[in-house]
Amino acid sequence: MTPTESQKEAIRRLRFVAFDFDGVFTDNGVWISETGQESVRCSRFDGLGLSALRKLGIGLVVISSEANPVVQERCKKLKIDCVQGCYEKDEELRRLATEFGATLEETAFVGNDINDLPALETVGLPVVVADAYPSAVKPAYLKTTRNGGHGAVREFCELVVAVREEALSHG
Repeated sequence: MTPTESQKEAIRRLRFVAFDFDGVFTDNGVWISETGQESVRCSRFDGLGLSALRKLGIGLVVISSEANPVVQERCKKLKIDCVQGCYEKDEELRRLATEFGATLEETAFVGNDINDLPALETVGLPVVVADAYPSAVKPAYLKTTRNGGHGAVREFCELVVAVREEALSHG
């Protein structure tokens, strides 16, 4: 993903990032055991990307409409705050960004589906993963080349780091 100058400017402003979980950190699939316990597939690549953003002082959170222990456990392992069972992602995003001290223009949301549209339309840097549902792509300012659950989070994080490093090297 090669950002335009205006996309780079949005990335340089970035102070807070919120992510959807299913379809962003996961490949949007689910395994269900005979006892009803759910499991999902995530990419281990994402953790180092999140650490790099954290080192830049960027606030991080997962906002998921799903209320599932697997979401909480993965977020705990990644050391990222998590809000579950949230159906008004845009309202929660506004609250969390303000709490962190960031404006919506300084905020990104990474999503993949139509329930993410209000959040994507609220932020200064709306991002979708490569395999996002087609109607969720329209408001996106950036689209990863990697699918959800296959390093899309890491790709986005590395882009942010690269743009920030480029800005530092130029002055």
